[in-house]
Amino acid sequence: MSEPQKLMLVTGMSGAGKTTTLRVLEDLGWEAVDNFPVRLLRPLVREVLAGEDRVPLAIGFDTRTRGFEPQAVIEIVKSLQEREDLALSTLFIDCRSSELERRYNETRRRHPLANGRTALDGILAERDLLEPLRRWADMLVDTSQLATNELQQFVRQNFGTDGAPQIAVTVSSFGFARGMPPLADLVFDMRFLDNPHWVEDLREQTGLDEDVANFLHQTDGFEDNFTRIRELLMDLLPRYGAQGKSYVHIAFGCTGGRHRSVYTAERMAAALRDAGYSPTISHRNLASRATDTVEMQTA
Repeated sequence: MSEPQKLMLVTGMSGAGKTTTLRVLEDLGWEAVDNFPVRLLRPLVREVLAGEDRVPLAIGFDTRTRGFEPQAVIEIVKSLQEREDLALSTLFIDCRSSELERRYNETRRRHPLANGRTALDGILAERDLLEPLRRWADMLVDTSQLATNELQQFVRQNFGTDGAPQIAVTVSSFGFARGMPPLADLVFDMRFLDNPHWVEDLREQTGLDEDVANFLHQTDGFEDNFTRIRELLMDLLPRYGAQGKSYVHIAFGCTGGRHRSVYTAERMAAALRDAGYSPTISHRNLASRATDTVEMQTA
């Protein structure tokens, strides 16, 4: 029996990132269609299933789509989910109303449901209309704190079509002074270690530099706890994979995100590579000036 046809419905709040999501999916090899009339979904599925090419298909729709009615969408999808030759999922792209209002005010675009009122009025009306779909969706992504490139990275890591069975792992560093990473699955606080920031010769360096690496390597508690974290991850990652999770983001934090978290993330990424994983590594606050953290702490 051939693999089921993969079909994902993508909807959500206007301005939250649906169009960006569909563009990335298309780059990843999905066939993507936006503003598709949902009443035509059944005929489209019949046509797709009649063909031999099983390219993953992403269908975008929202309140601007002709004939849009949330409950009708849910009923159609429920009936399609009964098909064994179709693997159907629903992705809802959400965002805080205040952030959506800011985005609309910055771009000076009119909200599709504003009807001459404020952008916030249109946002609140749309949220009420979409609430049934939001509650019912298989996956919800909140883009309130995500830059466009972060949303793109999330989509690539979760919905790539290369067929690789291995779980996708991202290892990152960040500074607590600038907030928590919004999509991290596992967060480890490295602020129990001595801070190189308070060593004058190390302050302007980072966790990528040899002097900082030597300092942290010799710091009391680092190696023992690094080993414990590594062993925990080696146990958890296969378990996540067995549960069908395709992506895990492991984040290491320190005060400014330049020393302890960076060094630990680099060490852990190397340990994961040695174990057969292919982690992506990112350092959110590495480019921040050393003095920035002090200013934020004392402000």
